[in-house]
Amino acid sequence: MRLVPEAEIAGEDAEDTRLLRELPDEARAYLLGTGYWRRVARLRFGLGVGGIFGVFLAEAEPARDDVDREVWVIVGDLPPLYLVTDEIATPAEALAAYIEHRRAWVSAVRANASVAHLAPVDVEPTKEWAAALAARLDLLAAILAERD
Repeated sequence: MRLVPEAEIAGEDAEDTRLLRELPDEARAYLLGTGYWRRVARLRFGLGVGGIFGVFLAEAEPARDDVDREVWVIVGDLPPLYLVTDEIATPAEALAAYIEHRRAWVSAVRANASVAHLAPVDVEPTKEWAAALAARLDLLAAILAERD
């Protein structure tokens, strides 16, 4: 899949495109809010569905030497997450990794286990939130499967 500059984001229709064009600002804000990056130099749109999610490849200026310059960032109507690019080569692989990380959180919550060692989700680890996230992950998995 070809990564396109965020300026070339286009969805299935005008509303989808409008919703997708809101996501780069969300991705930048999320990355900068982590404190790991000083600025985001570039975002390249990988894939997404307006109103649901967007996958971007970010090139950012690290705040520390041990922070990667390039990361995947997934944002939208779901808990945001960045992923290092070491073993993730494509936007579809980034989305699959996102689903895997978030399913681990859902499983831990459902098992009444600690989520402290997992990628953070900015909600209380309740069964209600786990159910809501699981439903969203099922939708993402279905979208990913349609691409294959």
